Amino acid sequence: MKRMDFSYNNSMVSAKELLDCKKALMSEIKQMQKVSDLGYDDDRASINLPIDKEIKNLVNKLVLEKLKLNPKYIVVVGIGGSNLGTIAIQESVFGKLHNQLKANVKILYVDTVDSDLVNSVMNILEPVLKSGGNIILNGVSKSGGTTETIANFEILVNLLKKYKKNYEQYVVITTGKNSKFWNLADEKGFSVLQIPKKVGGRYSVFSPVGLFPLGMIGININKLLKGAEEARRIGLNSFMKNQSAISAAIIYSQFIKGKSIVDTFLFGTDFESLGKWYRQLMGESIGKEKDRKGKKVNLGITPTVSIGSTDLHSVAQLYLGGPKDKFTVFVSTRKDKNKINIPTMKEYSKLVDHIQGKSLKNIMDAIIGGTKRAYAKARLPFVDVILPDKCEQSIGQFLQFKMMEMMYLGVLLGVNPFDQPNVELYKIETKKLLAVKK
Repeated sequence: MKRMDFSYNNSMVSAKELLDCKKALMSEIKQMQKVSDLGYDDDRASINLPIDKEIKNLVNKLVLEKLKLNPKYIVVVGIGGSNLGTIAIQESVFGKLHNQLKANVKILYVDTVDSDLVNSVMNILEPVLKSGGNIILNGVSKSGGTTETIANFEILVNLLKKYKKNYEQYVVITTGKNSKFWNLADEKGFSVLQIPKKVGGRYSVFSPVGLFPLGMIGININKLLKGAEEARRIGLNSFMKNQSAISAAIIYSQFIKGKSIVDTFLFGTDFESLGKWYRQLMGESIGKEKDRKGKKVNLGITPTVSIGSTDLHSVAQLYLGGPKDKFTVFVSTRKDKNKINIPTMKEYSKLVDHIQGKSLKNIMDAIIGGTKRAYAKARLPFVDVILPDKCEQSIGQFLQFKMMEMMYLGVLLGVNPFDQPNVELYKIETKKLLAVKK
């Protein structure tokens, strides 16, 4: 298997700082190694998803069953951890323009309760249903009671019922066992997939949450999980051979030196949602009012997302000339799926030198190299993540690497990387308002 490269030569973190983190993480690495024997009864349980053959087989079986219905679309109704990982993988592997590129099964995502978005989705789906075509509706909610998800699900299942007498066979629910959503699925005869106990939304991409819709559109989930399994193996190594632990140590060391922003700078338009997935992972895992002991700390690292080379023309001035409060993670690939060469047209050499006859990849690589040189000269710390390509195994490696990194980072910062108590505050207030407003 081709492995992801992780370089921290420009991290500006000393050997002593890494040694201090090593001591702090030794017991956690040992605990992580024990989790394989604990099934899904430990908060770190998501690291067992890549090696769970039962889940993989169940998902593959249901995918084959639903593909026999010849659906034109699958619609994922979920928000946050219920769809961000799916979007990240779909776009990284198949591209943002998947639906426009003769896809066998197209995919749509409905997350927030935006009337215009939902209306647009309905305007796409209704002609398909009217003409006798089929869609698969996949409702995703771990709790089974997410306001936005249930509201959108009701609207779309009602549309499905309008055109399909046996609409139940076109619905798949992904939720926690015995949740209200689970019980509804059982009552209605919907297909149901379980999100394992103690696997939180932002760590759930390798559960049925991500695997089912990705399998439906043709992502090779076996290869995806194989990549994740490789990153898991590395993430359970001793400290100096553990990419996830070292990455966490570097982010922590820079944070205590004042780098309160981590910018994931991804070179590739199709990687934007990968950055947004990581933004949730860091934001919810590390941003905490209280530490593990209950002491009020209001601690957090702000995650930002930049896309190269686009954002070199929007925020590079800030990054290179502004306050030095940022730590950067550059993400790129060794290989593109396609090779496109610039034609040799002499009259255009007057506009930009040295690009005639070169590939776009040649130019992007020069831009990436130039950006890193500029950062190094400006004494801005960064690390390098270079993926072999944009295929399933590479993306699987990156996602698992980052999820384990976040678990180690939570230990170093003294916060619980698995809960999100403050997110519940808006949900509570929302339900109070809904109870009194018509």
